[in-house]
Amino acid sequence: MPGIVHDNVLTVPSAPPIETRITRLRNFWSDYCRSPIAVVALVVILVLLFVSFGAPLVSPQDPYDMAALDWLDAFLRPGDIGSGGYVHILGTDNAGRDMLSAIFYGLQTSFIIGLSAGALALLIGVTIGLCAAYFRGWVETVLMRIVDLQLSMPAILLALVLVAVLGQGVPQIIGALVVAQYAYFARTTHGAATVERGKDYIEAAQSTPLPTSRVLFAHLLPNVLPPLIVVATVQVASAIALEATLSFLGVGLPLTEPSLGSLISNGFKYIHSDRYWLSIYPGVFLMVTVVAINLVGDQVRTVLDPRNAR
Repeated sequence: MPGIVHDNVLTVPSAPPIETRITRLRNFWSDYCRSPIAVVALVVILVLLFVSFGAPLVSPQDPYDMAALDWLDAFLRPGDIGSGGYVHILGTDNAGRDMLSAIFYGLQTSFIIGLSAGALALLIGVTIGLCAAYFRGWVETVLMRIVDLQLSMPAILLALVLVAVLGQGVPQIIGALVVAQYAYFARTTHGAATVERGKDYIEAAQSTPLPTSRVLFAHLLPNVLPPLIVVATVQVASAIALEATLSFLGVGLPLTEPSLGSLISNGFKYIHSDRYWLSIYPGVFLMVTVVAINLVGDQVRTVLDPRNAR
């Protein structure tokens, strides 16, 4: 929140009372609910988060515990009953792995990678964008030329090269996605912060003994958040899709680790047979997850945009 200038002295308003914050939250929720599609998308994300992080509780089996698998249950069709006595709602794969359980565990990995990579890329990109817009000069030139150079390369190509260098595994994929995605946050932050940089409240903050970090993150950052929300949701969804793509190509997570991409890759060889469920169902869950995240982010951006205020 920008400060208020009285006699060339910048004063920062105190935090609003709890009643005001509750009212703002209610108004935000009522505005968000104006879009039924966005509400459905939010419910879908919450359900997917629950079944993914609660996979050990809601899954009929641990699909990545080799001792729990029965090779006699391989290629059971959706709805068939396995040797364990329970119904495999989405069938099983070539190792007798319950597909619904494998998808739940794969979703957990996708959310961990997507949220972690998005948060780290946001932190790095916002810091670079704010510093470039605030300090200008050679700092802006150097930082933004590096960002422009990276944006000229496709994210999937850069991620492929980095994963090939770093190796397979969740931490390595997160690191590769952070490097591949931070430039989008930096460019968006720089554009929005450049507009705010010349406004009176920033100049007033600069005339006080406030530290530069406080001017950047307490005064400049809150006014560039709306466009970042859209970029953040898009990049989280993009990170989930990129991880699935890397695993599908065989350079991401191996088949022995939960991943929607590895499930799709494993079932792709059977795509022309009657075992359609091996790749179709993981692909459907991946598509629904990515679309739902984008819909929620777009509605949040619409609600926070002051041009759409009631």
